[in-house]
Amino acid sequence: MSLFVLNEQLWFPPVTEADEDGLLAVGGDLNPERILYAYQQGIFPWYSEEIPLWWSPDPRFVLFPNKLYISKSMRTLLKRNAFKVTTNQAFTQVINACGTIERPGQDGTWLNADMQQAYMQLHQMGYAHSVEAWYNNTLVGGLYGLRIGQVFFGESMFSTISNASKYAFISFVQQLQTEGVQLIDCQVYTDHLASLGATMIPRNDFIQYLRKWLPNTV
Repeated sequence: MSLFVLNEQLWFPPVTEADEDGLLAVGGDLNPERILYAYQQGIFPWYSEEIPLWWSPDPRFVLFPNKLYISKSMRTLLKRNAFKVTTNQAFTQVINACGTIERPGQDGTWLNADMQQAYMQLHQMGYAHSVEAWYNNTLVGGLYGLRIGQVFFGESMFSTISNASKYAFISFVQQLQTEGVQLIDCQVYTDHLASLGATMIPRNDFIQYLRKWLPNTV
C-alpha cells in the first residue's frame, strides 16, 4: 500500500490504507485540531526523526471499562490505599516522565518536545488529562491521554516504583466508569495492559465504536 504524505490540509486517508504495521501517513503538523481530528478517525500520532507518523493498527488494543481485571495483589494495595491518586494535578510532570523513563527495548524519542507541547495545548483546551500516583508526596507513577465523548484515548504511562502506574490506571478506569466512559483505547498490545483486561478487536469494530460514542464535532 502507498504511504501518504500529509501537508497543511486537515485530511487523512482512509484507515484501510494503513500498512500491515498500522502506519498510515507521515508529515503534516501537530496542531490540536489535527490531533483531535485524527483520534476521531481512529488514528494516533507517534514521532520519529522530527516528523509525525500517523498510525491506525489492525487489530486495535482496547479496554472496555466493565471488563477491567483487578488481581488479588492489586486489590490488596487498593484496600490499603497504597498510593494517593489525583487527576490533572501534574500534567507537565507526567508527560515529561513518560518521555524520559527508560523502557526495555525502547527510547523516549517519539515523545519529544513538539509532541509534549501539542498535548500540553490539548490539556489547556480540556481534552488531555493526566493521572498521578503519589507516595509520600512524591510523584511515582501516572499516565496521560485524551478524553473525547465516551472514549478515553490512552497515550503513555510511567512508573518509578512497582505497581504505581497500574494502581493509577485501575483507579482512573473505575472513575471513568462512573462518568459513563464506554471504551479506553490502548492502541497497541502490551502485557501490562493485557493483565488488566485489555483485548484486541478488529479495527473496523473500533471505528464503529468511535462513531457510536464520540460526539459529531469536538
